[in-house]
Amino acid sequence: MRILALSTWWPEPADNGSRMRIMNLLRHLAVRHTVDLIAFTQGPAGEVQRDELQRMCASIVAIERPSRPIRYHHRVASLVLPEPASVRATWCREMAHTVLSAASRLRPDVVIAFQPDMVPYVLRLGEVPLILEELELAYTLEHYLQHSNPLLRLRYWLTAVKHRHYVATLVRHFKAITVVSVREAALVRDLMRDYPVEIVVVPNGADLEGCLQYRYDPEPDTLIYPGALTYAANLDAMRYFLAEIFPRIRQLRPRATLRITGKHTPEQRAALPDVPGVELTGYVNDVHALISRSAVEVVPLREGGGTRLKILEALALGTPVISTSKGAEGLDLVPGRDLLIADTPAAFAETTVRLLTHPEERARLSAHGRRAVAERYDWRTIGARFVALVETVATQKKLAYDTRIHTA
Repeated sequence: MRILALSTWWPEPADNGSRMRIMNLLRHLAVRHTVDLIAFTQGPAGEVQRDELQRMCASIVAIERPSRPIRYHHRVASLVLPEPASVRATWCREMAHTVLSAASRLRPDVVIAFQPDMVPYVLRLGEVPLILEELELAYTLEHYLQHSNPLLRLRYWLTAVKHRHYVATLVRHFKAITVVSVREAALVRDLMRDYPVEIVVVPNGADLEGCLQYRYDPEPDTLIYPGALTYAANLDAMRYFLAEIFPRIRQLRPRATLRITGKHTPEQRAALPDVPGVELTGYVNDVHALISRSAVEVVPLREGGGTRLKILEALALGTPVISTSKGAEGLDLVPGRDLLIADTPAAFAETTVRLLTHPEERARLSAHGRRAVAERYDWRTIGARFVALVETVATQKKLAYDTRIHTA
């Protein structure tokens, strides 16, 4: 079977949640089928890494994603045009031409659009079956609720309403839509109740086999947050943690240290509170090694959508996790058994100090966390089921895919 995959993200290296998900699903598809990849890059197309992709795919095409800002005229035009301003501002004629040419030449059995940004480029492909991989609605539809400023709330509410209508008009063209959680599935089902679209939960996962090569061997009083500050939700999480939580921890554990991994700009670094005991590592080639040497992973997220691969990766490595409810949203994990939840600065600090000083509790969480990932979030299982979904859609058979999160 021939699969044309279109991706919002260039998947290699798999150094953030979106890339990790796309790369793992592509790996499983390529084992059984011929995969051709066309993907946007987040920098110059000639400078991207492509070693594994060249081994895995029959062909790969890299196109630099337009970085044009959303201007005032885009927003004004949104009052009368159906597309959101962001869609018009980032439209890429080269991508549209490349997709049409590839589909005509390759005659794929199925086309997969990885994330909604790729949807506009597949709508003129005729009768080929289409799959939309990872539709996320919750963050867009609920983002406006987070703002106390009435004008900002109104602006984001109008954006959410427009986005909802725009998505509803597009996704009817797809044979199947995947989402990362049961909660997201309910939102999409409500949106698409008048259209016969199959909605399938394909959760995020962890490379359990690769993680088992590491041993949880924590250095005393070490915390880690593996998340690039270039993502606004990560920057907000670390500003919150360093301003309101970490000083409380340091009062009781003066030698406590926090490593923040991932890319960041000088401006983002300057936006963090100046607190002793913090190391910004930048991009790390082997972040698993750092996580497995950390006593605790902290995930103090207050915004953002999807489900957190950083939590699943830590649990697969055996590193205990303390998260906010928002950070663990959408994950089929039991608080108190698989991870710990704390939603106030005092509770978060108290819970962290308790874990740092009680190795027996860390060992218990480590064992249960690894077991939870093995049972529900191993990419080997998730990938196999995703391949089965793609095969079913391509052959136009009746879908028999269990949408419950614990089976995907």
